[in-house]
Amino acid sequence: MARTPMMLIMGLLTLSYSSFTYAPAHAQDPFYKGKTVRIIVGASAGGGYDTYSRTLARHMGKHIPGNPTLAVENMPGAGFLISANHMYNVAKPDGLTIGHFIGGLFLQQLLGKPGVEFESTKFQFIGVPAQDNYMLGAAKSTGITTIEQWLSSKTAVKLGGVGAGSATDDIPKVLAATIGLPMQLVSGYKGTADVRLAFNSGEITGICNSWESFKATWSKELSSGDVTIVLQNIAKPHAEHPKLPLAIDFAKTEEAKKLIIALVHSVGPTARPYVLPPGTPKDRVQILRRAFMETMKDPEFLADATKAKLDINPLDGAELERNVHEVFNLDKSLIPRAKEILK
Repeated sequence: MARTPMMLIMGLLTLSYSSFTYAPAHAQDPFYKGKTVRIIVGASAGGGYDTYSRTLARHMGKHIPGNPTLAVENMPGAGFLISANHMYNVAKPDGLTIGHFIGGLFLQQLLGKPGVEFESTKFQFIGVPAQDNYMLGAAKSTGITTIEQWLSSKTAVKLGGVGAGSATDDIPKVLAATIGLPMQLVSGYKGTADVRLAFNSGEITGICNSWESFKATWSKELSSGDVTIVLQNIAKPHAEHPKLPLAIDFAKTEEAKKLIIALVHSVGPTARPYVLPPGTPKDRVQILRRAFMETMKDPEFLADATKAKLDINPLDGAELERNVHEVFNLDKSLIPRAKEILK
């Protein structure tokens, strides 16, 4: 049957309407739908960084439009440096790879640490789940139960560390230089889980760790008395340790106090950063920032975190970004001494 002009017009209108209605529906599919987001943790499984990330991965996907799967991968080595370099130079800036490494590496970049292949301020920042409160613990075998005993001891306590840039290494180095802490650093462990194994075998006899990690992954050692917390390396006492001494109170010079403030007190707010590679599209950065903070308030996540003995005291991506930039405002007169201490 021959088509009339009216039939042709109706056909064109139908085609036009079909095209118009299909395109927006297809375009509205969220970017993250059906995808997997990897969280690359720069330490071995079983430590605090890994535990935070696996707990986060179980809940964050439901707060991201499209509800992607989140999977944790461990990339230990060189005190978290391998993973940080990977995030900056190898990971695609597509919003599908999140990095989690020690924030102390930001300071190490400022101080010219060999092997650093990134510019800290160019990362895209998602947030931190907790602001760490670093403390010093000694093994029962040392007989040390107070910091005064430790400072007067003639025997150096062997402390386990994961590498320069980690609080396990950097804070003890600063304390040795500023308050005369007798210690020997045994570094190179792949994560604090490995440090804990070395501690339990007697290979090392002390650890500088966050109170948050102590509670989450050293609970057995704490309850048995195998480790005693003797010093707080923070600006003011933690609510759970109101009478435990502060490191800065043992500093005898103004330079020592300034170094503790600059190199020790500044560590906590940036200690557990979640970051994206430079160049990640801004809309995806914002999606993940919002999802991260919504997860921090999620009752199911909080219940899971409580079960894992994880403290949750988050900072959003914008605040983390400001704190990282603040690291680079270190008093220039302190930089030579800081380099000497943390080399």
